[in-house]
Amino acid sequence: MKRYLFVCTVLALAFVLLSACSSAPRVSRVDVDTRLDLSGRWNDTDARIVSASLINDCLTAPSVAQFIRQFYTQHGRRPAALVGRFRNDSSEHIDTSIISRAMEMAIVNSGQLYFVAGGDTRDEIRTERQDQLLFASDETAAALANETGAVLLLTGSINSIVDRAGNRTVRSYFVSAELTNIETNRRLWMGANDEIRKEIVQPRRRM
Repeated sequence: MKRYLFVCTVLALAFVLLSACSSAPRVSRVDVDTRLDLSGRWNDTDARIVSASLINDCLTAPSVAQFIRQFYTQHGRRPAALVGRFRNDSSEHIDTSIISRAMEMAIVNSGQLYFVAGGDTRDEIRTERQDQLLFASDETAAALANETGAVLLLTGSINSIVDRAGNRTVRSYFVSAELTNIETNRRLWMGANDEIRKEIVQPRRRM
């Protein structure tokens, strides 16, 4: 009888342990260049694709290329650009800061424009400069009023259309961007990307 109880106890413990192991999440590392799409919603891969496409379209536009050449001739340096706010006009929660960051990286890597910090980063740098005037030596403190002013401002928005029929859903994303001359308020370029379109098919429920 005792042997029987011992065997039952061991089997029960083994069952509990196996159940716990089977419910544990399985984690595997994925290369950053691998395109993953689990939910069919907007993700970081979409942001990189759209940003690279729009920046390439922007910098190869005749009006922008001409402005860069003229600015370099007059000032002996490339114009500085600032990435402003990208609005989320879609019904989906989208972290537009990922798009802004991808745009910044694309601008820097293009080598055709300088990129200057804005927003929270700029405020943090200005605070650091003020602190240096109080606590750093005169030889090492950063000077005030010596920032590189932005000449161009890049802004934009993202929208989406969702079409459903039965167990099928199609999500289409539209990202627009504009490059504006800060001094004259003149739009140098306007572009849009509508390449991101996803079909999600849900399994049909069995009756």
